[in-house]
Amino acid sequence: MNLFLDTNILIDLTANRLPFSKWAIKIFTDSKNGKFRLFTSSASILTTYYIVEKEIGSNQARRILKILLMRLNVQDIGKLELLTALTTYFPDYEDSVQHECAKKCKHIDYIITRNKKDFKNSIISVLSPEELYIKTF
Repeated sequence: MNLFLDTNILIDLTANRLPFSKWAIKIFTDSKNGKFRLFTSSASILTTYYIVEKEIGSNQARRILKILLMRLNVQDIGKLELLTALTTYFPDYEDSVQHECAKKCKHIDYIITRNKKDFKNSIISVLSPEELYIKTF
């Protein structure tokens, strides 16, 4: 199963934001065990580093990001996705860009986010981490 992870899931994991990090850890553990293929956007990686580096420092943030990048497929965001995101019915531009990036990945089964309401116009099914485990297992 192919999952596109929104930025909040990556931050939950890397910053160990309780109680949300338990779901992010489970997703990454199950990915390591072959249950999921994980995707995210290049923007999510940058945002995650920006936020986590403030909390834990540059050296530790870099170390964590290296591990994260080994477990994720990262889709670049290009001009086409940025332009297309301006024409969608998403109220938030960043969420629209994430959606366009997920579409670019092809064969994404679900977008995983804690902010489902932000993706109500998604053509890809959207689940919270908890719903992923309720609906798929």
